[in-house]
Amino acid sequence: MATDPFPAPLPELRSTLERICGTAVELTRARYALIEVRGEGHATPTDIVFHGVDEATARRIGRRPGGHRGLRLPIRAHGEVLGEFCLAEKRDGRPFDDRDVDTVRVLATEAGTALGNARLYAAAQRRERWIDGSVAVTTALLSGGDTHDALQVVAEQARGLSGSAAGVVLLPADEGGLEIVAVAADRPSTMLGEVVPPDSEIITELLRGQAVFVVDAAGDPRTLTASTRGYGPIMLLPLRSDARVLGALVMLRARGQRPFGEDERAAAVQFASQAALALVMAEAQHDRERLAVFEDRDRIARDLHDLVVQRLFTTGLMLEGAQRGSVVPEVREGVGKAVEELDVTLQEIRTAVFALQQGSAEAPAGLCTRVLREIGTAAVPLGFEPSHRFVGPVDTLVGDLTGTNLVAALREALSNAFRHARASRVEVVVDATATLPDGRPGVRLTVADDGSGIPDGGRRSGLRNLRRRAEALGGDSTHGPGIGPDGAGTTVVWQAPY
Repeated sequence: MATDPFPAPLPELRSTLERICGTAVELTRARYALIEVRGEGHATPTDIVFHGVDEATARRIGRRPGGHRGLRLPIRAHGEVLGEFCLAEKRDGRPFDDRDVDTVRVLATEAGTALGNARLYAAAQRRERWIDGSVAVTTALLSGGDTHDALQVVAEQARGLSGSAAGVVLLPADEGGLEIVAVAADRPSTMLGEVVPPDSEIITELLRGQAVFVVDAAGDPRTLTASTRGYGPIMLLPLRSDARVLGALVMLRARGQRPFGEDERAAAVQFASQAALALVMAEAQHDRERLAVFEDRDRIARDLHDLVVQRLFTTGLMLEGAQRGSVVPEVREGVGKAVEELDVTLQEIRTAVFALQQGSAEAPAGLCTRVLREIGTAAVPLGFEPSHRFVGPVDTLVGDLTGTNLVAALREALSNAFRHARASRVEVVVDATATLPDGRPGVRLTVADDGSGIPDGGRRSGLRNLRRRAEALGGDSTHGPGIGPDGAGTTVVWQAPY
């Protein structure tokens, strides 16, 4: 099991404990002394500090001192046993007496103070990190950006703050249960998009608003998914606001790592509560924005109907009267064509008014529309609009999960073009008829520019993000020469199965 003796210790803690061991050996004339330190939440030693003996010997004999030839005293702080002080084999062969016991008890108190201070310092540092993480999550959720990116921030913060191998966010699935919508892991994961059915024991508990703690995923029958069997301790927390469960937050440690301690659980529960509150606030903000859009649409529809339509209708009547009163055939014919054009225009405006009034039942934008929206957004900082082309039935074939990641990949590639490449030409192609290297059908995004390319030592985190997004879906991402003279610029190719 991995050890964690001093999680965020005071800088001189180990040297302090070594000094205390040396003092004990000098005052009691013992051959050696050692302090066994218990990490938070551990009943057995997680590390050892020693004097007068090498580390291998100290670890081998740590549990032996005691009885006639040894002395063992607990090290306490704040009512908790944080370790044990062990001495053995007085150099004169005599047993330890009461004076030795009193001396070691004083030194054990000093060691307890040092360990207690280190524990308090570590707890304060952890709380500060969790608070900073909560702020980052709240900012991401309320920034008005892409929801998937915001949930990815939640997963990444949960993984880093808890010292886990993976952080996962689940939201309610359409067919029931919970769907994994964001994954942050230290190795490629296939969990993204998996749906845990509602009859799962763990999902039942989470949807009831109860936290679930698994000591070892491999040996627990309540496995979340097949992908989680390779992990060790797991902490599963409901994203709960009042009586409503919005989803779940899962932190998975690698197999062999220590279980989550009480302080870690308490901090994570607070973090999950803050994330849930931020989700509710983001949802309310989104609803307010949609309501504002609907109100604008209603106002525009009213203005079109009450002003534009009426004026056009009146103009049409005037033209019809002029047509009947004209004696010149060419004039009557020209006015008649104008009246017909006005009738067509009126029908188009009435259709637009009807569409505007159907805002409350609007369908989510298709992938082509979302791609065009990203291209239009990038046109402002670029100073020109990138060219684009769609191949195949993009909206029909590409699923929501792949589409969301494709849009995020497009945004990253366009961001590179206007932030770093200083491009004057950008071409975007979305091909829904692509064939992946393994023979599966998929969608391929190609973004090519004629800029300065990626400089040596330049920012490559964006390219890594693209690759991780693609690999999580079973695809890949590459980059190569651009479309400028002699291959100047960068071409990014991102592809994934539907």
